Amino acid sequence: MQVIFHVDMDAFFASVEQMDHPEYAGKPVIVGAAPGHRGVVSACSYEARRFGVHSAMPVVEAYRRCPNGIYLPVRMQRYHEVSSRIMTIFGDYSPLVQQMSVDEAFLDMTGTERLFGSPAACGKRLKEDVRSREGLAISVGIAPNRYLAKLASAYSKPDGLYEVAPGDEEAFVSRLRLKDLWGVGKRTLEHLLAEGIQTISDLKELTEPELKKLFGESAGSYLYGICRGIDPGMFTGDPKSRSISAETTFEHDIEDREIVVRSLLDLCHTVMFRLLHEGFRSRTIGIKLRLWDFSTSNAQTTLSRPLVSAEQAHRAVLELLDKRWDGKTAVRLVGVSCARLESEGSEEQPELFPEDDDRNRRVEKAVLNLKERYGSLPVRKASLMKRPDQEKNDS
Repeated sequence: MQVIFHVDMDAFFASVEQMDHPEYAGKPVIVGAAPGHRGVVSACSYEARRFGVHSAMPVVEAYRRCPNGIYLPVRMQRYHEVSSRIMTIFGDYSPLVQQMSVDEAFLDMTGTERLFGSPAACGKRLKEDVRSREGLAISVGIAPNRYLAKLASAYSKPDGLYEVAPGDEEAFVSRLRLKDLWGVGKRTLEHLLAEGIQTISDLKELTEPELKKLFGESAGSYLYGICRGIDPGMFTGDPKSRSISAETTFEHDIEDREIVVRSLLDLCHTVMFRLLHEGFRSRTIGIKLRLWDFSTSNAQTTLSRPLVSAEQAHRAVLELLDKRWDGKTAVRLVGVSCARLESEGSEEQPELFPEDDDRNRRVEKAVLNLKERYGSLPVRKASLMKRPDQEKNDS
């Protein structure tokens, strides 16, 4: 039986700001656009959430609800730096770490009981390790599959630890609300309620063909499986494979192209950071796009030369986005991946004009080296110093 951990760094951006600024502890911290400017909330502390503030909310509305909040700009490079150290801690517990985004990962803990004890004991130890070494709280969900582990990590947030034991999958899901099911966004929830489906029990009464008739092939199959604790296979990807990926799930379905484009840029920085950190390079860049109705598409392109910067990756990703998205249909998730990785030292056909590529790659490495050597040194690339109207939605 598999043992999967889903680890989520609680209110990550805001938590890092509270860690770096102890005077913000216990106060409503809102990371994103500044009040009075166009833009959205990227992340907020749990103190801010008590006022009804959430990610992707227009900052104008956030300020109306929480005028006394502490409004801070996004410091993406700093969040990547802290994330990288925490992912290293995860690697001390499992060789199979599947990083999904800057603030979450799956750990395959199958067969590690002799080393770390029971799954619950190991989860507690992991939480204590991250808190003592990085000063941050994480929530850990434990389950026999990835989907349930993700639900379990959210079940007792913040600073949570919850285990779904084998055999208890359906019982656990039955205790949830429809809106707690990961992947059920606002539109899907409205559709469910319109059909008289108000609880998980109501949903389970419908057969798979009936659900497909009501919601379509993809959504029908998805809903039939998740209400029974069956992993729909959304978190695919073997952590042992030679690829690096990152994805963002929006808290609310997004139709604003600017938010989608900015989120893809942040993901490109995450992927590029990991490529450099792990000593790889890649020519193949891909995009993952999941719409509000659960339909998912993937596309990739192979470049003539290895990627040298996040900005270059972003340009390639936007070309793929325009081929896969009409710019109007609401988006639930976006992801970026690099495949067919090669080690940094592998031989390569020399280019006739390598100066620009070499210079861009040296800049990327220089930023990474400064961060790894000096920790919180305030060095940021210009592309990450966001204008107020270019904020990322962090879910």
